Amino acid sequence: MIDLAKNLAVVPRRTKGSVIRELLKLISNPAIISFAGGLPDPKLFPCDFVKKVAGDILDKKGAMALQYGPTEGLAEFKEEFIKFLKKYEGIDAKPENLLITTASQQALDLVGRLFIDAGDPIIVEMPSYMGGLQVFKSCGADFIGIKIDDDGIRIEDLEERLDWLKKQDEHYKFIYIVPDFQNPSGVTLSEEKRIKIVELSQKYDVAIIEDSPYRQIRFEGSAQRMIYKVDSDTLKTRNIISLFTFSKTFAPGLRLGVVLADEAIIRRMVTLKQSFDLCTSSFNQLIASEFLRTGYFEKHIETIKKVYKSKKDVMIAALERHMPEGVTWTKPEGGLFLWVRLPENMDADEMFYEAVKENVAYVIGSAFHADGSGKNTMRLNFSYPTEEQIEEGIKRLASAIKKTMALQQLVK
Repeated sequence: MIDLAKNLAVVPRRTKGSVIRELLKLISNPAIISFAGGLPDPKLFPCDFVKKVAGDILDKKGAMALQYGPTEGLAEFKEEFIKFLKKYEGIDAKPENLLITTASQQALDLVGRLFIDAGDPIIVEMPSYMGGLQVFKSCGADFIGIKIDDDGIRIEDLEERLDWLKKQDEHYKFIYIVPDFQNPSGVTLSEEKRIKIVELSQKYDVAIIEDSPYRQIRFEGSAQRMIYKVDSDTLKTRNIISLFTFSKTFAPGLRLGVVLADEAIIRRMVTLKQSFDLCTSSFNQLIASEFLRTGYFEKHIETIKKVYKSKKDVMIAALERHMPEGVTWTKPEGGLFLWVRLPENMDADEMFYEAVKENVAYVIGSAFHADGSGKNTMRLNFSYPTEEQIEEGIKRLASAIKKTMALQQLVK
C-alpha cells in the first residue's frame, strides 16, 4: 500500500474526524441514553406522505425524477422555495438567487472553497457549529473566535477584532453565524445585534454567512428578522449568504439544502458544485417541492414544534430537579439543543467517561470552541430521546456531575 503520510493531499491532512461521530462509537451500548447526536425524532418523519408523493412523481414525472438535473437546482423546487421565502420571511428572491445543494453541509463546503485560502482569518462564534469549523479548517482557515452572550455574539468584541484585522491589513473573509437557536448553545441573536452585524458587514466589507437550519422550529417567543432580510430592508449590501436545510424540518435522508445569495455569488458556487456532484438529486427536489406546494410543510412543522417543545420542557424541568448548585443552562425558544455550563473548575471532557459509566452521554463543549476552550460546557440534544429517556438521562448526568464534584472536594 502507498505511504499515506507522504502521499495525501493538503486538504485530507487538515481534515479531522468529527468529535461527535467519534464519541458516538463509544456509546453504541443500547443501555446508554444519548444526548449527544443532533438527530431529529424519527417517529415524526412523514413516511406516508413521502410514499404517496414518490409514487405520484414516478407516475407523472418519472423521467425527470430519475435523470440528471441542472446544477443550480430544478425550477419546480426553486419556484416553491421562492414562495416559501416570501410567505415566511418577507424576502423577495429570484431563481438566480438560489442554489440547491446536497444538504447544508455541502453549502458550507462551497462557502469554504469559494472564500478561504490557507491562512485566511475567518470570524466564528464561540461556541460554534462543529460541522462548520470542521469544513473551514479543512480549507486552511485560521479562526478568530468571538464569545457569545444569551442574545448572541458580543458585538463590541466583534467590531474590535474587525478593526484590528483591518489595521493589520489581514485578508479576513467572512463572519460565520448561526443566528436562530444556535447549535450548540440554543441562543438566538437579538434583532438589535442583527442590525449591527449588517452595518459592520458594510463598514468592514466582510461577508456574513447566516446558517439557518433550525429557524422554522420556533415553539416560543417571537421571531427576529433573518439577517438577509435586515440587509435587504436597509443597507442592501448584498454581503449576506443564507443557508437553509430540510434536514430538521422534513427528513435528513433527503440531503437537501438551499443557498440564498447575490446572483454573482451563486454563479461562482454553481461552478464549484459542478466539480463536486454535478447536481443534487432531482427526485428528492421534486418530493420537497410537493412538501411545500401542498401545504404539508405547515402541518408537519406544527407537529415538530409541539413535540420538541414538550421534550425541551421535560429536559429543563429535570435539570431544575436534579442538577446541583453551580450548574446552569440555556432555555432555548426553539431548535434541538440546550447548553449546560459546569463550574469553571470542572472539566466536561474528562467527566465524559464518568458519564458513560452512568450510561448517559453528551457532547463535550470544547469541541465547539475554535480555540479548544469551554471545557466546563456540554451540549445536550432533546429532539431525539423520548421524554422518559430525557428524565432518566438527566438524573444519570446529574449523578455523574455530583460524583465528580465530590471527588474534587476529596482531592482538595
